[in-house]
Amino acid sequence: MTEGESSRHAVTTLLRRWGDGDRQALESLMPLVYDELRGLAVHHLRAERPDHTLQPTALVHEAYLRLIDQKNVVWQNRAHFFGIASQMMRRILVDHARRRNASKRDGSAYRIELGGEEGSAESPDRDAELLALDRALTQLEELDPRQSRIVELRFFGGLTVEETAEVAGVSTATVKREFRTARAWLRHELNVAGAGA
Repeated sequence: MTEGESSRHAVTTLLRRWGDGDRQALESLMPLVYDELRGLAVHHLRAERPDHTLQPTALVHEAYLRLIDQKNVVWQNRAHFFGIASQMMRRILVDHARRRNASKRDGSAYRIELGGEEGSAESPDRDAELLALDRALTQLEELDPRQSRIVELRFFGGLTVEETAEVAGVSTATVKREFRTARAWLRHELNVAGAGA
Protein backbone atom coordinates (compact mmCIF):
# COMPACT_ATOMS: atom_id res chain seq x y z
CA MET A 1 0.00 0.00 0.00
CA THR A 2 1.44 3.38 -1.01
CA GLU A 3 1.58 6.34 1.36
CA GLY A 4 -1.32 8.01 -0.48
CA GLU A 5 -3.45 4.87 -0.30
CA SER A 6 -2.61 4.50 3.38
CA SER A 7 -3.66 8.10 4.04
CA ARG A 8 -6.94 7.66 2.11
CA HIS A 9 -7.63 4.45 4.03
CA ALA A 10 -6.91 6.19 7.36
CA VAL A 11 -9.28 9.05 6.45
CA THR A 12 -12.03 6.62 5.42
CA THR A 13 -11.59 4.60 8.65
CA LEU A 14 -11.75 7.75 10.80
CA LEU A 15 -14.81 9.01 8.90
CA ARG A 16 -16.65 5.76 9.57
CA ARG A 17 -15.68 5.82 13.24
CA TRP A 18 -16.84 9.44 13.46
CA GLY A 19 -20.11 8.46 11.77
CA ASP A 20 -20.53 5.79 14.43
CA GLY A 21 -20.31 8.46 17.13
CA ASP A 22 -16.59 8.35 18.00
CA ARG A 23 -15.74 12.03 18.73
CA GLN A 24 -12.05 11.14 19.15
CA ALA A 25 -12.02 10.03 15.51
CA LEU A 26 -13.06 13.55 14.48
CA GLU A 27 -10.16 15.03 16.44
CA SER A 28 -7.77 12.60 14.73
CA LEU A 29 -9.32 13.27 11.32
CA MET A 30 -8.95 17.04 11.17
CA PRO A 31 -5.13 17.19 11.03
CA LEU A 32 -5.23 14.66 8.16
CA VAL A 33 -7.70 16.65 6.06
CA TYR A 34 -7.04 20.27 7.05
CA ASP A 35 -4.59 21.08 4.26
CA GLU A 36 -6.94 19.66 1.63
CA LEU A 37 -9.88 21.55 3.14
CA ARG A 38 -7.84 24.73 2.98
CA GLY A 39 -6.97 23.99 -0.65
CA LEU A 40 -10.67 23.50 -1.35
CA ALA A 41 -11.42 26.85 0.31
CA VAL A 42 -8.75 28.54 -1.82
CA HIS A 43 -10.33 26.92 -4.90
CA HIS A 44 -13.75 28.32 -3.96
CA LEU A 45 -12.44 31.78 -3.12
CA ARG A 46 -10.28 32.04 -6.25
CA ALA A 47 -13.47 32.72 -8.20
CA GLU A 48 -14.67 35.38 -5.75
CA ARG A 49 -14.08 39.10 -6.03
CA PRO A 50 -10.65 40.20 -4.73
CA ASP A 51 -12.06 42.16 -1.77
CA HIS A 52 -14.11 39.24 -0.43
CA THR A 53 -14.28 39.43 3.35
CA LEU A 54 -13.96 35.67 3.86
CA GLN A 55 -10.45 34.25 3.82
CA PRO A 56 -9.62 30.56 3.25
CA THR A 57 -8.99 29.86 6.94
CA ALA A 58 -12.32 31.42 7.94
CA LEU A 59 -14.13 29.45 5.23
CA VAL A 60 -12.52 26.21 6.43
CA HIS A 61 -13.49 26.92 10.04
CA GLU A 62 -17.07 27.80 9.16
CA ALA A 63 -17.35 24.66 7.00
CA TYR A 64 -15.81 22.61 9.81
CA LEU A 65 -18.45 23.85 12.25
CA ARG A 66 -21.17 22.81 9.81
CA LEU A 67 -19.51 19.45 9.14
CA ILE A 68 -19.33 18.49 12.81
CA ASP A 69 -23.07 19.15 13.06
CA GLN A 70 -23.77 16.47 10.43
CA LYS A 71 -25.54 13.75 12.39
CA ASN A 72 -27.11 11.52 9.76
CA VAL A 73 -24.33 11.22 7.20
CA VAL A 74 -23.01 7.74 6.50
CA TRP A 75 -19.51 8.62 5.36
CA GLN A 76 -18.51 6.48 2.38
CA ASN A 77 -14.92 7.57 1.92
CA ARG A 78 -12.54 10.50 1.59
CA ALA A 79 -14.04 11.75 -1.70
CA HIS A 80 -17.53 11.73 -0.15
CA PHE A 81 -16.24 13.81 2.77
CA PHE A 82 -14.67 16.40 0.47
CA GLY A 83 -17.81 16.48 -1.66
CA ILE A 84 -19.88 17.34 1.43
CA ALA A 85 -17.24 19.85 2.59
CA SER A 86 -17.35 21.53 -0.81
CA GLN A 87 -21.14 21.68 -0.66
CA MET A 88 -20.88 23.35 2.76
CA MET A 89 -18.41 25.91 1.41
CA ARG A 90 -20.70 26.68 -1.51
CA ARG A 91 -23.63 27.22 0.86
CA ILE A 92 -21.51 29.50 3.06
CA LEU A 93 -20.50 31.62 0.07
CA VAL A 94 -24.09 31.76 -1.21
CA ASP A 95 -25.33 32.77 2.25
CA HIS A 96 -22.61 35.41 2.40
CA ALA A 97 -23.62 36.76 -1.03
CA ARG A 98 -27.27 36.89 0.04
CA ARG A 99 -26.35 38.83 3.16
CA ARG A 100 -24.50 41.36 1.06
CA ASN A 101 -27.74 41.80 -0.87
CA ALA A 102 -25.79 42.15 -4.10
CA SER A 103 -28.50 41.19 -6.56
CA LYS A 104 -28.39 44.33 -8.71
CA ARG A 105 -27.28 43.72 -12.29
CA ASP A 106 -26.29 46.03 -15.11
CA GLY A 107 -28.18 44.02 -17.73
CA SER A 108 -25.21 42.05 -19.02
CA ALA A 109 -25.23 38.26 -19.16
CA TYR A 110 -23.82 36.29 -16.27
CA ARG A 111 -20.24 35.31 -17.03
CA ILE A 112 -19.55 32.34 -14.78
CA GLU A 113 -17.42 29.93 -16.75
CA LEU A 114 -18.25 26.31 -16.08
CA GLY A 115 -14.93 24.95 -17.24
CA GLY A 116 -14.19 21.33 -17.94
CA GLU A 117 -11.52 20.83 -15.31
CA GLU A 118 -11.98 23.74 -12.99
CA GLY A 119 -14.49 26.51 -12.49
CA SER A 120 -13.49 30.11 -12.77
CA ALA A 121 -15.27 33.39 -12.65
CA GLU A 122 -13.88 36.84 -13.11
CA SER A 123 -16.51 39.51 -12.78
CA PRO A 124 -17.03 42.68 -10.80
CA ASP A 125 -20.48 41.48 -9.68
CA ARG A 126 -19.62 38.00 -8.48
CA ASP A 127 -22.21 37.94 -5.67
CA ALA A 128 -25.13 38.31 -8.09
CA GLU A 129 -23.58 35.69 -10.37
CA LEU A 130 -23.09 33.25 -7.51
CA LEU A 131 -26.71 33.71 -6.48
CA ALA A 132 -27.84 33.19 -10.10
CA LEU A 133 -25.76 30.02 -10.33
CA ASP A 134 -27.20 28.80 -7.04
CA ARG A 135 -30.76 29.38 -8.34
CA ALA A 136 -29.93 27.58 -11.59
CA LEU A 137 -28.41 24.64 -9.69
CA THR A 138 -31.52 24.46 -7.50
CA GLN A 139 -33.65 24.28 -10.67
CA LEU A 140 -31.35 21.65 -12.14
CA GLU A 141 -31.59 19.64 -8.93
CA GLU A 142 -35.36 19.53 -9.34
CA LEU A 143 -35.01 18.38 -12.95
CA ASP A 144 -32.04 16.04 -12.56
CA PRO A 145 -30.55 15.58 -9.07
CA ARG A 146 -27.63 13.50 -10.37
CA GLN A 147 -26.53 16.18 -12.85
CA SER A 148 -26.78 18.84 -10.16
CA ARG A 149 -24.65 16.75 -7.79
CA ILE A 150 -22.04 16.10 -10.48
CA VAL A 151 -21.77 19.83 -11.25
CA GLU A 152 -21.43 20.59 -7.57
CA LEU A 153 -18.70 18.01 -7.08
CA ARG A 154 -16.76 18.96 -10.21
CA PHE A 155 -17.23 22.75 -10.34
CA PHE A 156 -17.42 23.64 -6.66
CA GLY A 157 -15.61 20.69 -5.17
CA GLY A 158 -12.84 20.50 -7.70
CA LEU A 159 -13.06 16.70 -7.60
CA THR A 160 -11.63 14.76 -10.50
CA VAL A 161 -13.86 12.79 -12.85
CA GLU A 162 -12.80 9.61 -11.05
CA GLU A 163 -13.50 11.01 -7.56
CA THR A 164 -16.86 12.36 -8.72
CA ALA A 165 -17.76 8.95 -10.16
CA GLU A 166 -16.82 7.31 -6.86
CA VAL A 167 -18.91 9.70 -4.76
CA ALA A 168 -21.89 9.66 -7.16
CA GLY A 169 -21.74 5.89 -7.65
CA VAL A 170 -21.63 6.10 -11.45
CA SER A 171 -19.07 5.44 -14.19
CA THR A 172 -16.54 8.03 -15.32
CA ALA A 173 -18.21 8.05 -18.73
CA THR A 174 -21.50 8.98 -17.06
CA VAL A 175 -19.82 11.78 -15.12
CA LYS A 176 -18.32 13.22 -18.31
CA ARG A 177 -21.60 12.98 -20.24
CA GLU A 178 -23.78 14.35 -17.41
CA PHE A 179 -21.36 17.20 -16.67
CA ARG A 180 -21.29 18.21 -20.33
CA THR A 181 -25.11 18.17 -20.53
CA ALA A 182 -25.58 19.99 -17.22
CA ARG A 183 -22.98 22.60 -18.12
CA ALA A 184 -24.80 23.40 -21.38
CA TRP A 185 -28.14 23.64 -19.57
CA LEU A 186 -26.67 25.92 -16.87
CA ARG A 187 -25.01 28.19 -19.43
CA HIS A 188 -28.35 28.60 -21.16
CA GLU A 189 -30.15 29.35 -17.88
CA LEU A 190 -27.51 31.85 -16.78
CA ASN A 191 -27.62 33.62 -20.15
CA VAL A 192 -31.42 33.84 -19.95
CA ALA A 193 -31.23 35.12 -16.36
CA GLY A 194 -28.51 37.64 -17.26
CA ALA A 195 -30.43 38.92 -20.26
CA GLY A 196 -33.53 39.37 -18.13
CA ALA A 197 -31.73 41.18 -15.31
